[in-house]
Amino acid sequence: MAPHAPHTHGQPMARSDTAAPAPSDPRPDPGRTDPPGNALGHGLKQRHLSMIALGGVIGAGLFVGSGAGIAAAGPSIVVAYTASGLLVMLVMRMLGEMSAAHPSSGSFSTHADRAIGPWAGFTVGWAFWVLLCTAVGLEAIGAATIVTGWLPGTPQWMWVALFMTAFCLSNLAAVRNFGEFEFWFAALKVGAIVVFLGLGGLAIAGLLPGTEAPGTAHLTGDGGFLPNGTDGLIIGLLASVFAYAGLETVTIAAAESKDPVRGVATAVRTAVWRIALFYIGSMAVIVTLVPWDDPDVLARGPYVATLDTLGIPGAGEIMNVVVLVALLSAMNANIYGASRIAYSLVERGQGPKALGRVRRRVPWAAVLASSLCGFGCVLLSYWRPDDVFGWLLNMIGAVILVEWIFIAVSQLILRRRTEREEPERLTVRMWGFPVLTWIALAMMAGMFLLMAREPDTRVQLYSTGALVLVLAVTGYVRQRRGALT
Repeated sequence: MAPHAPHTHGQPMARSDTAAPAPSDPRPDPGRTDPPGNALGHGLKQRHLSMIALGGVIGAGLFVGSGAGIAAAGPSIVVAYTASGLLVMLVMRMLGEMSAAHPSSGSFSTHADRAIGPWAGFTVGWAFWVLLCTAVGLEAIGAATIVTGWLPGTPQWMWVALFMTAFCLSNLAAVRNFGEFEFWFAALKVGAIVVFLGLGGLAIAGLLPGTEAPGTAHLTGDGGFLPNGTDGLIIGLLASVFAYAGLETVTIAAAESKDPVRGVATAVRTAVWRIALFYIGSMAVIVTLVPWDDPDVLARGPYVATLDTLGIPGAGEIMNVVVLVALLSAMNANIYGASRIAYSLVERGQGPKALGRVRRRVPWAAVLASSLCGFGCVLLSYWRPDDVFGWLLNMIGAVILVEWIFIAVSQLILRRRTEREEPERLTVRMWGFPVLTWIALAMMAGMFLLMAREPDTRVQLYSTGALVLVLAVTGYVRQRRGALT
């Protein structure tokens, strides 16, 4: 969840309840990222950004959703997560380079606007907004399902409404509220992963009481390292790519910190390898300790299955608490990200002016709209689960890959422009430029080809393609008519 003021982020012009004006200059000068009227606050601290960077991609997709990847790929899921992790590290570095040079609450949407044109910022910004709003609804449903399992008889809709209201109000109050929630949520998730890796490492070494070192029995037995062949590996690879979604939040949030350049630089440098370690390390521990075809890997989740194998009492409930925290964290982050992307689009004249209203340095109209759209997705899941809601889920299926392509293309263009005009802004640099950027683009193209091979992901690919095409045509027509600046 989650597109111009001087890059030094000096004191913004105060507004109490007004619509964000479109920039007077049709094309912002190279030294600006947000319009001069930017009224957002700077309440986030470095500790907030560091934990947001670490915890932003540790969600239910890892704790529960990774089970489907393991069931398909077997032990080779480690290879899948390593490959997708390398791609994510490259994307994160590219995004970090641009965001440190030109901090903006619009993040990659603003970068695409500056590099490619307003139609590109419009397209990727609104596509990402749809993705985040839909994700908010899905996460609310997942969280409510866990709580109703603890408190049977309570209506699920009541918990959905409670969670949505709580995080909407939190995001309306002040940006530091979002930062504090995410700091503690991320701390709990990171702590859970560290404990899991520690216990798993001891068990693999045969040092955990009551366990024996498994050796390589589960890695080479039970059908071998590639039990379902390359097709299974491909399914696991696609599942692992989408599990990494969420890395953008820190670059969106950095624009509301006291020192956005330092914030982005520090977060990117310290978080990338740790995120990869958490994902790849977790997968390695799971497939070493548990047979990949254990029914519990899918039925209860891979982490629960592993903790049960280690004899940890109450493993299921422990992981339910962790997953609930992950879902609530994702809800909070996605409401925040969606509201800031929408606000940035409005400030650039690419969205309804009503969404640009700010009160106490919070884009309250965008927060409300994003929360209401998320709740609307929940209602669709109840009212039209088999057609409209299913179509919506397919439509957002490949948005994250589209976003990454815009990031890579924007970085190719902006890196050369920045080196020529403002080299001092390159405090974070993409490794091996431009070779690694082109390799990342080739990997993304390969992901699209793999999605086209699989029946389930093919539907998502085409549905996302339709959404992006509609937005791109709309943005291009509006740009030609002078409606986008």
